[in-house]
Amino acid sequence: MIKINKNSTIYIACPPNTYTGGPELLHQLAFKLNTRGLNAKIFYFPIKYKSDPTLGEFKEYIDSFSTNIKDDTNNILIVPELLTELLSDYKKIQKVIWWLSVDFYKIRISGRKEKLKMFFRINKVFNIFNSKMRKQIDLHLVQSKYAEEYLKNYNISNIKYLSDYLRKDFIDKAENLELKNKLDLVLYNPKKGLLFTQKLIKQFPHINWKPIVNYTPNEVVELIASSKVYIDFGFHPGKDRIPRESVLLKCCLITNKQGSAFYNEDVPILEEFKFDELNCDINEIGQKIQNCISNYDEEIKKFENYRLEILRQENNFDSEIDFVFKSSM
Repeated sequence: MIKINKNSTIYIACPPNTYTGGPELLHQLAFKLNTRGLNAKIFYFPIKYKSDPTLGEFKEYIDSFSTNIKDDTNNILIVPELLTELLSDYKKIQKVIWWLSVDFYKIRISGRKEKLKMFFRINKVFNIFNSKMRKQIDLHLVQSKYAEEYLKNYNISNIKYLSDYLRKDFIDKAENLELKNKLDLVLYNPKKGLLFTQKLIKQFPHINWKPIVNYTPNEVVELIASSKVYIDFGFHPGKDRIPRESVLLKCCLITNKQGSAFYNEDVPILEEFKFDELNCDINEIGQKIQNCISNYDEEIKKFENYRLEILRQENNFDSEIDFVFKSSM
């Protein structure tokens, strides 16, 4: 586990100039730690940027970043699972991996190049199969039940929860949402599960399908707020944001059972809205989508408990931060 004192600096590694849920969460953590009087610094990695690596959307969380890491036993280095090669550059610092995207990690370490590096022991990436490397990590933070179970499969026990929460613009929009403005739109993310989604589109051409692509963050909020259904038949590497954003903005959510979607702790929707797309009749899914559109006023009520849980997630995140960091002082 980790230890923090008044001289500790908490470095949080983050890819530069990247606007996705993971980098935003890393910035949110820095913000939350600093408001508690701790000294948290974003460290952008890899260091290949020539201009300001902090996106404008993240300026509200930090006003500066660190360009170096002091390798000291008082300090802590937190890296997401896709930047673990950074850990090998430091010997004294306390090391933490924050598991945000289990599947992306699996994909990376299963690549031929990475396997060869592991075989010849020249790989800097954290190798979960290597018991010696597992012992070098002081703490594993998990954002999902899926991540926790993945780590436990490798006898990793130094685990604590640190989840996340949605941006304020989604919360504000949800408070003033008018259901009468909802359109018969079915949204999907073309970056996930596209092959199966294309089967659905072909099978049910009368449904008004809309990909979430080429929109600004504000436009995404407006699009979700105006739609009735969001489907996600891709892999679920962690507790993804778009499914939660859609439920918060009162879309019916329909998913598969891959990754975190398998766990009710991560995606707590009724089983009737979860499908094993490899072993079910595609017509059943289409009928469920159509029913969510036709009987929207009734179907959306089935997501109310989840929506209320999403609204509590920032408070939960605050409590988890206090448990992980304040209790370590």
